[in-house]
Amino acid sequence: MDVLLQILASGLTLGAVYAISTVGLALVFGAMNMLNMSHGALMALGGYMAWFMVTGFGLPPVAGMLAAVLVCAAVGVLIYLLIAKPMLQSEGFETRIFIATIGFGAMLESVILMAFGPQPKPQPLAVQGGFSLAGVHLPIQNLLILVLSMLLMAALALLLQKSRIGRAIRATAQNRDAARLMGVRIGVVYALVLGISGGLAAISGITVSSLSSLLPNMGGDPMLKAFIICVVAGLGRVPGSVIAALFIGLFEAVVQYTIGVRFSFALLLLLVIVVLIWKPQGVFGRQQGVRL
Repeated sequence: MDVLLQILASGLTLGAVYAISTVGLALVFGAMNMLNMSHGALMALGGYMAWFMVTGFGLPPVAGMLAAVLVCAAVGVLIYLLIAKPMLQSEGFETRIFIATIGFGAMLESVILMAFGPQPKPQPLAVQGGFSLAGVHLPIQNLLILVLSMLLMAALALLLQKSRIGRAIRATAQNRDAARLMGVRIGVVYALVLGISGGLAAISGITVSSLSSLLPNMGGDPMLKAFIICVVAGLGRVPGSVIAALFIGLFEAVVQYTIGVRFSFALLLLLVIVVLIWKPQGVFGRQQGVRL
């Protein structure tokens, strides 16, 4: 029983981290049909910005986190203004933006490396200590990540379903030209979507680094996992991505305990292959319709 609870706790923590990493990527694809390959670099930037705001400027942890979120949200808006916007009307937008954001992400990682160096740094926002529940030791940091993930998912759901901005995002995702005729400012929607995604990437980078350490290339693995989860759920399916993230977190926890850590990624890829053979459009995907 203790073992099952430990696996459940570890799996939910992994799933919560993956959910935060994934929803920003899924939101951008759902609204813009765009794979933002600089998402991992934005995670690293968010982690380092939080570290710099707390250790360099002496801000309280919460204020440092908010500052990092704002910085990455601003970078997300810049990605739209400087990279995505000039390409929107071009042929092969999906391929062009894919390549362009790979380049931007590599540049951003290089800037982080030059600014902060290659040495690992501890995340000052990490909370030490833990407690026991039903004989299972639970780090406080893991509990905070779970709570933060639930709050973020609830806030994003309310934004997309209940707010005017959310309705504009969903209308744009369904039919950009029709949304424009209805008075939706497409450019503003896209800038907001990339800004929200950038802010979520910052939070993801902070949570990931709080469980390990800060490195300039730390966003690569979480972004790869986020992309895998998006494929499993169906590209652009935000609610489905959250469910898939939790499932894959639990799947990895079970595999790591029963078989070993070194086999977890291989079995995850095997799971993806099985899912794509079964449902090529993803578990929650459809052939047509609104992705969000």
